[in-house]
Amino acid sequence: MADVDIGGRLRSLRLAHKLSQRQLARRAGVTNSTISLIESNGTNPSVGALKRILDGIPIGLAEFFAIEPQGKRQAFYSAEELVEIGKGGISYRQVGGDLFGRSLQILSERYEPGADTGTVPLVHDGEEGGIILSGRLEVSVDGERRILGPGDAYYFESKRPHRFRCVGPNPCELISACTPPTF
Repeated sequence: MADVDIGGRLRSLRLAHKLSQRQLARRAGVTNSTISLIESNGTNPSVGALKRILDGIPIGLAEFFAIEPQGKRQAFYSAEELVEIGKGGISYRQVGGDLFGRSLQILSERYEPGADTGTVPLVHDGEEGGIILSGRLEVSVDGERRILGPGDAYYFESKRPHRFRCVGPNPCELISACTPPTF
């Protein structure tokens, strides 16, 4: 979502939790200047970096992008209505922007060749699974690695350290789900 004010949201959320920039930086394991740059929209964090910062509050990415609850729940979504919550080489298009009170998060993901979720494995509450539609995706869970292709799937407890990386010359596209919506 190009019009999302990530810096403003982060600042508002940090202040609501009565944290200074320095306190949040310490909790997230980043520098104070990193928090300052993000809040002033001087830099756009990667999805992995934003997740680590939000873990210091703590709040999940889905909840971060759904802070302002909307009215009546929508049941159907056109492709244009999926909410982009990723930046850079990985696109995460989320079904619905308002996930408050929801038990499930569904994403249409696209990894450009070589794109990955970062060297620090992801760890969060819940379970997640996905099915590869095209391309090849290396999935690492607790140190075990598999390269998955079209039709292949994964499903695991998200508390297990995990990482995703597109391998090969073509983008990888998949549909994933996470419960509860903690990504």
